[in-house]
Amino acid sequence: MRSRFLVPVVVVVALPLVLAAGPWVAPAPAAAPPLRTVGFLVVPGVYNSELMAPYDVLDHVRFRTKEAPRVFTVAPKPGPVRTFEGLTLMPHHTFADAPPVDLLVVPSAEHSMDKDLDDAALIAWVRETGRKAKLVLSLCDGAFVLAKAGLLDGLEATTFPGDQDRFARMFPGVKLQRGVIFVHDGKAITGVGGARSYDPAMYLVERLYGEDARARIGEGLVLDWSRSAVKHRVTPGARLP
Repeated sequence: MRSRFLVPVVVVVALPLVLAAGPWVAPAPAAAPPLRTVGFLVVPGVYNSELMAPYDVLDHVRFRTKEAPRVFTVAPKPGPVRTFEGLTLMPHHTFADAPPVDLLVVPSAEHSMDKDLDDAALIAWVRETGRKAKLVLSLCDGAFVLAKAGLLDGLEATTFPGDQDRFARMFPGVKLQRGVIFVHDGKAITGVGGARSYDPAMYLVERLYGEDARARIGEGLVLDWSRSAVKHRVTPGARLP
């Protein structure tokens, strides 16, 4: 006779094995590039050498690294700007529409030691932009503009050799350095200008993007550059982004 009792069936369910692990750690965010933007101040009478030497170097960074900044010119107002040597430039931006600037570059101009210093709007823009910037760089008498804007107070700096006595009289609160090509103190780099306007720009490329980028830019510009061969001063207080 067949049993009426049911035989229980045991079903075994396989559960996934969970291994103990450490706490989840979010991946580190990608490092921000040293500079996102480089803005060159251009005013009537700007000198070709002090503008184009550093512009060439800093713009060529885009051919050597993926971290290259956007490089552009900024003028006080719309319209063409005539350089001291007679070239006509069409600036990318004006004070009214310029984007934030990480590196402010102030080349020397014909009136950097007189009329430009009395231009309240110009000095105010340099002061505000320079204070927000990660770095400021002047070439030749561009140091007068930075100093007038208060961006060199208490710092070591240099300028065009023939104008150093005048600079010392006008800005006794700045520690003038003579006999050097460029000086880096705080977030300010100041250079003597002229054909030596390449030097502080190459220095910045080397410090921010490495020796390989600097060497390759030098090859492209046929510029055999070595920091050790350039008389300069980097103070203990020098800062980089």
